[in-house]
Amino acid sequence: MIVTTQKPLDEILDFISPYKYILIAGCDGCTQPPRSIKEAETLSQLLELGGRQRNKEFTFKAITVVKQCDSYLTATALKPQLDDVEAVLSLACGLGPQTIAELFPDIPVFPAQNTHFIGMEEREAGTLEARCAACGDCLLALTGGICPVARCAKSLLNGPCGGSKNGKCEVDPDKDCAWMLIYERLKQQGKLDLLKEIRPPIDHQLSGWRVRP
Repeated sequence: MIVTTQKPLDEILDFISPYKYILIAGCDGCTQPPRSIKEAETLSQLLELGGRQRNKEFTFKAITVVKQCDSYLTATALKPQLDDVEAVLSLACGLGPQTIAELFPDIPVFPAQNTHFIGMEEREAGTLEARCAACGDCLLALTGGICPVARCAKSLLNGPCGGSKNGKCEVDPDKDCAWMLIYERLKQQGKLDLLKEIRPPIDHQLSGWRVRP
C-alpha cells in the first residue's frame, strides 16, 4: 500500500506557473486514497481558479493511467496525449513522476503528491529497486524527476559527495551516481539553474508512520 497527500495548491502553482498547456495524469494503481481521473479533473479545476488569482491562464488535459510505475502502460497511455503539452503533473506516488520523467526526459514532470509510506512486496524472481524513500516532502520538481533521497547512497540533497568517480557511486561503484543522473537530466531540460538552490535538511516528522492516511 502507498499513502500520499496532495501538495499545497500554491506549491503546485509555483511548479507549473511557467507553462500553459499541462497534462494532469491520475493513477489507478495502489495509492490510497485513489488518485484517478476524478481527482485529476478536480485538481485541474482548483488550479484554474488558483491561476486566475495570479492572473495566469492554464489549459489542462486530465487522464488516468492504470499504473504509472509500469513504464509500458504509462508510455502507451501518455504518448498520444503529449502533443503541445509543456509539462506533466503526476497524481501518483513518487514512482509516477520518476517513471514519466524517464520515459519523456524532454518534458518537465512535477509531483502533485507527497508520498509518506510505501509497502513493497518481495517477489521470488527478479529484484526491485527503491526509487522513492517516502520522505513526505517530494523534491522531484527540483531534481529532474530523479529522487536523491532514495537513489543517492548517502541521501544527499545538495549535490554529490565528492567521492563519485566517472559518474559512479563511491559506496557502490556498480551504480550510477544519482547526482550525476540529476545533472544530466537538468542539463537536457535546460534547467541547471535549479542546482543553485540550497535544500534544507529533511523534516523526518513528515515521513512514514508519523503521518496518518
